[in-house]
Amino acid sequence: MSSDNGRKKIFTFENVIIIAGKILTFFTAVSYVLVLVLFFNENMTRFIEAILVPGVSFVLVSIFRYIYNAPRPYEVTGIPPMTGKKTKGKSMPSRHTFSIFIIAMTVFCYDYRIGICMLIAGVVLGIIRVIERVHFVRDVIVGAALGIGFGLLYYVLP
Repeated sequence: MSSDNGRKKIFTFENVIIIAGKILTFFTAVSYVLVLVLFFNENMTRFIEAILVPGVSFVLVSIFRYIYNAPRPYEVTGIPPMTGKKTKGKSMPSRHTFSIFIIAMTVFCYDYRIGICMLIAGVVLGIIRVIERVHFVRDVIVGAALGIGFGLLYYVLP
């Protein structure tokens, strides 16, 4: 979009949403790597667990998503996504949302305060993914539930 003076608007609603989603995704990846480094230095068993639990869970969620192959909002509504995404199907569950929640559960084991912050960030990221029109609400709810569920199953229940 151009303003009256011919310059592009940087702070449009769409740009802010897209940038916020990228920042949260980056924040999650950096937090996860930092926790892995801390686990590596303190406890090799927890380090291996912190790699395997999110990794195996991610693969299981990806397989389910591939088999279920739910259409994305832009496929159903015809309204293009904010991100320019063109992927067909594989909408449910949201892997971005799942990933931030399973990583939050992993981080929660190390520091519950950071884990809670990441769970809140997960809610925000889920909302962003819906606003971007790349997932339905059910996709992010199922992604969050699976992330929390796998975390409880592997970290809390044993």
